[in-house]
Amino acid sequence: MTGRNVFPPLALLLPLLAAGPAFAATVDHNAEMQACTKLAEARPDAALDSAQVWQERGGGDRAQLCKALALFHKGDFKAAGARFEEVAPRLGQNDPQAAAALYGRAGWAWLRAGDQARAEKAYGEALKRQPDDVDLRIDRAFARAEAERYWDAVADLDVAIARDSTRPEAFLYRAAARKALSQYREALHDVARALELKPNDPETVLLRGNIKVASGDLKGARDDWKLVRRLAPDSRPAKSAADNLARLDKAEGAPPPKAAEPKKP
Repeated sequence: MTGRNVFPPLALLLPLLAAGPAFAATVDHNAEMQACTKLAEARPDAALDSAQVWQERGGGDRAQLCKALALFHKGDFKAAGARFEEVAPRLGQNDPQAAAALYGRAGWAWLRAGDQARAEKAYGEALKRQPDDVDLRIDRAFARAEAERYWDAVADLDVAIARDSTRPEAFLYRAAARKALSQYREALHDVARALELKPNDPETVLLRGNIKVASGDLKGARDDWKLVRRLAPDSRPAKSAADNLARLDKAEGAPPPKAAEPKKP
């Protein structure tokens, strides 16, 4: 499937965590949280050191959360996933939305670590707390598709689309899953809807070409891949489109080639 950034800025989560337990008046723990999370993205090693000092000054679970963020940005996804899971039930004890957000972050970390089973479990915990959250449904669908559980991915996306039919990425991901299931007509229908919502999106046009070549429409695939290169000549989808065109040129007269998909960022 196409790439998805499911790790939004922590600024979206900070308001949920601001009303934590009382701490010593000498430390402004909300300010520490803000500063440490900014540092985690820019300089994760320094953020780990800062979070440890904060921990020793009574930072508690929020200092642990900052460590999880630093580990994630450092690329230690297994350790990050484990820490997110550790703090989620405590920081979200009285706030299902905060708990769901943290379990969702754990799911993304486990997915980046290549552990689809742990990712599935974390997203399941998130959805127990926020079953109507469309973003979580889309995120779990993406994780399930990465594990080649395409029917399960479609099921999640069906729910997401039923709750919010204005999300182009939901139609895009469902199209990709349906392509993997050889449901080409349904996949093209989803692509058309995605392009209505987000016209001329290079990833969506690339996928449309990939669906067409899989269904035997070589001319349609070629036209779409050329369009991708015109729409975004220096992009990752354009590189994938160029590779597909070269493969198609080389395979003239042979069975349709397998199209290269854009890689996750």
